[in-house]
Amino acid sequence: MSVLFVLLFSFAVAEARGPGLPNVMVLATGGTIAGTGSSSTTVVGYTAATVGIETLLNAVPELKTVANVKGEQVFQIASENMNNDYWLKLAKRVNALLAQDDVDGIVITHGTDTIEETSYFLDLVVKSKKPVVIVGAMRPSTAISADGPINLYNAVILAGSDEAIGKGVLVALNDQINAARDVTKNNTSTADTFRTPELGFLGYMQGNKPYFYRQSTRRHTADSEFDVSNLDALPQVDIVYGYANMNRVAIDAFVAAGAKGIVHAGVGDGSLARPAVEPALDEARKKGVVIVRSSRVGNGIVARNGEAKDDEHDFVVSDTLNPQKARILLMLALTKTTDTKEIQRMFYTY
Repeated sequence: MSVLFVLLFSFAVAEARGPGLPNVMVLATGGTIAGTGSSSTTVVGYTAATVGIETLLNAVPELKTVANVKGEQVFQIASENMNNDYWLKLAKRVNALLAQDDVDGIVITHGTDTIEETSYFLDLVVKSKKPVVIVGAMRPSTAISADGPINLYNAVILAGSDEAIGKGVLVALNDQINAARDVTKNNTSTADTFRTPELGFLGYMQGNKPYFYRQSTRRHTADSEFDVSNLDALPQVDIVYGYANMNRVAIDAFVAAGAKGIVHAGVGDGSLARPAVEPALDEARKKGVVIVRSSRVGNGIVARNGEAKDDEHDFVVSDTLNPQKARILLMLALTKTTDTKEIQRMFYTY
């Protein structure tokens, strides 16, 4: 996708909006941003997903000054309970809304535990260049210094901005803008938990305006080959974690349970324990299970034919995707093909 095309598309969308405020739809799914605690100092042990969308929006009256905002409660869950069915429902609703001329951008409020997974899933299946921004909070709405309101305010500005057009799905908290593909939760409890290790933020929110300094070079959203419009389910893909003294029990169990793919979160450069693990993965592959080598490290490229002879084993490597995101790409890849060479191409493309 050329830079010129993005600029022309951005200009066209801006012209279509006219001189008024952008129209931003806020889809609520629950999470800490919609959570409540027993007191104003409760920031641990609170209850997530208790506050509805209208209450969230009414708590930030300043939203009316930056966008024409409407809200919709898609579902109400703590994000550790996120599953494939919720993803499919959310993706289809996002695509339906973005196809409307009266929607310029979408904000999704979400729990932080799986925000990186939902954002990457949407990055692969949203069929529009209009902005989609996922936002959450690390403190419940009842806390003294709740971060939800300012995060939501910034997210609406970002979703309504020309600058965010064509940038893919964005994750915006703590005045920082991250790309869905690369962001990960980095701390269990601090407000600056979302980071893009090594590659860095896309930009910042400052003074009611987004500032971008880089963008992802990987294919996403409108340029993606994946389509979930006619899908009612996704293939079963599971993750096996590597560790010292690892055995094959988990691999065999997932295969017996019907896994179509397994992501191995190996040590180091995706290394496989021998003789415990490598033979089990080989046997799984011979049964048709697609194997992806990833790493538990969290940074860097998993090298093909590096710590394993991937060509001989007919394995796929995850490139820089962490295990949880490799699982998402593998699920979507398996909706199109079981050819490992083609799946490897996808991992180097997305």
